[in-house]
Amino acid sequence: MLAGGTDFFPALGSRTVSGAVIDVSRVGELRGIEFSPDEVRIGGATTWSEIAAASLPRCFDALRAAAREVGAVQVQNRGTIAGNLCNASPAADSVPPLLILDAEVELTSCSGVRRLLLRDFIVGNRKTRRRSDEILSSVIVPLGLQDVPSVFLKLGARRYLVISITMLAALLSREGDGRVGVARIAVGSCSATAQRLLELERDLAGQPVRRELSSLVRASHIAPLSPIDDVRAPAAYRRDVTLTLVRRALDACVEAQS
Repeated sequence: MLAGGTDFFPALGSRTVSGAVIDVSRVGELRGIEFSPDEVRIGGATTWSEIAAASLPRCFDALRAAAREVGAVQVQNRGTIAGNLCNASPAADSVPPLLILDAEVELTSCSGVRRLLLRDFIVGNRKTRRRSDEILSSVIVPLGLQDVPSVFLKLGARRYLVISITMLAALLSREGDGRVGVARIAVGSCSATAQRLLELERDLAGQPVRRELSSLVRASHIAPLSPIDDVRAPAAYRRDVTLTLVRRALDACVEAQS
């Protein structure tokens, strides 16, 4: 199956296409964003430009920011949310913002439809639980935290057209007593799959929402990550800058709540 083709064709290199390729990019049922009282459904063939331009609740701020970071504008005009997820790159820009939204994917085949949490769908570098007879038809986001702002931060060797050294998305809800209700932080490009920082999320819950919140972040909170040395950065540098970005993201979340 082919939608935007922005990953498919570059991956071929000098090879030619072999076998049948079905282009689903103009299947109307796979395009667009639909709202219901409890959830938002994003069609799998919806492009990044469409997501960036959409009127979405504040919890989608990180996803819309990530949409503007996916390659060049030409790629954003063609590339799709399903393609980004099914490609399952550790550096896929969409994954951390969707993880903090507790997103699900809908997989459709001739035999039926099933839903999986995104965190269970991507299982490794370029590996997912999609079966060969399935397409990723929709991404589904529950609306329990729709009025909570979120942020997306990305570090690369240059501002645009870059595969990230590290990136993260964060979301922080504020209760009536001024304390953290829900905290969610997900980091990409530092493990085979993007990871939620669950220990940090637990430690932040119940803390006063104030700028000093970021001082609670410790190196041990990012210990579950497993960055690698590659041409973009050594693992030690990735760990160091991820710690800094997490603190900056929490500062941004606190500022957005004020």
